[in-house]
Amino acid sequence: MGRIVTGADDPVVLYVSGGNTQVIAYSEGRYRIFGETIDIAVGNCLDRFARVLTLSNDPSPGYNIEQLAKKGEKFIDLPYVVKGMDVSFSGILSFIEATAEEKLKNNECTPADLCYSLQETLFAMLVEITERAMAHCDKKDVLIVGGVGCNERLQEMMRVMCSERGGKLYATDDRYCIDNGAMIAYTGLLAYAHGITTPLEESTFTQRFRTDEVHAIWREKEESKKANGTAE
Repeated sequence: MGRIVTGADDPVVLYVSGGNTQVIAYSEGRYRIFGETIDIAVGNCLDRFARVLTLSNDPSPGYNIEQLAKKGEKFIDLPYVVKGMDVSFSGILSFIEATAEEKLKNNECTPADLCYSLQETLFAMLVEITERAMAHCDKKDVLIVGGVGCNERLQEMMRVMCSERGGKLYATDDRYCIDNGAMIAYTGLLAYAHGITTPLEESTFTQRFRTDEVHAIWREKEESKKANGTAE
């Protein structure tokens, strides 16, 4: 969905939401996972810290953290955990949950400072592993998808990195970043157009269905046409 909306051709994809954090790219018929969280998703981390600060859920916890972070002036050192191509967010969440109350009580910082520091640290980790995937895949563009992809600061940091590598950042707006029926319908359309159907009585779902388990036959045929010089 992100490719058709933005016009991105063959980018590294940063998939970030409340339930997912993956760096993926298309290769040989599937979207391969080059890096991911080894514990909680980045959106989960932000949402849970929003509860620590008792921020509103309207319109979303992550959005309210983003707005508060814009007012932050002091950077607080937080755990930065990148392990190869993967990231870990549980440690940084535990640390900031355990120390936030005391820091605020002692006037060491403001809620805005904490939101700013958390965002900067989390997003720097995501930029690092995305850049590594770009180098590994020899790709220069990045597409951000998922609910956290709406965050303007994440887009800004990723855009700077892409620009330094001679590439471009592609990002969808909130209509397509958050959960929506359009992406489900479009995936079904692509599958149907390439002969993939599932009888209703055999249809099911699983939360643990991984990105790289799907045979993206539509991309496979698209790449084949490009190789043969027949792409539309």
